[in-house]
Amino acid sequence: MKAPATKSFALGLKHGLKRGLTLARHAALRQLQWLLLLLIALPWTAHAFSLDDLQAQLRATPVVRGHFIQQKFLRSLPQPLTSRGDFTLAAGKGLLWLLRTPIAQDLRIDAGGISRRDESGAWQALPQQTGSGRENRLFLSVLAGDTKDLQDNFDLALTGDAAAWQLMLTPRSALLRQIFDNIQINGGKLVDRIELRESQGDRSVLQMTDAVAADALTSEEQRAFSH
Repeated sequence: MKAPATKSFALGLKHGLKRGLTLARHAALRQLQWLLLLLIALPWTAHAFSLDDLQAQLRATPVVRGHFIQQKFLRSLPQPLTSRGDFTLAAGKGLLWLLRTPIAQDLRIDAGGISRRDESGAWQALPQQTGSGRENRLFLSVLAGDTKDLQDNFDLALTGDAAAWQLMLTPRSALLRQIFDNIQINGGKLVDRIELRESQGDRSVLQMTDAVAADALTSEEQRAFSH
């Protein structure tokens, strides 16, 4: 995805810092939306191995929240760009992505696209760039519990069992193959790791920790989704 990105930093390199921030600004939101799409496309209790079961499990989980660690490994930098924060995924509403380090920044992905919360607490829509409309439609189809678009764009290979499984996604289209070599998702009872390997050699890793399912949003989360 080609949307404005959150700020990141590379530890310990003065010259690598400037280059890393520039690369991260152009890539992070694109990577984030793909990561979140894949996160939403999977159930939070992966006990079965058919796509029908995955879709049914997705629709049965109204709210999931937890912590995340996101790392961007760039060939030009010896250390990954690392961000940490909290997330809340709500069926039918969208996803809150609350960055805590290296900077504090709140993002929301919903039917209107990607928004950022400003200092006053108001949500400001981020500009939609070329190609983002198609990506948003794909994202929203997964939010609705429809995995057809995911199957149309990737070859899926699932291995392991309910306690320890791996889903490998290989892009079908020439456009996606220009971005990704493959995407690997691991989990047990819950999804715990997503890795995107890019065609130019960079990669992104998203780890989810302390993820739990809930029946309803908190009052603060409701306000965030309603404004």
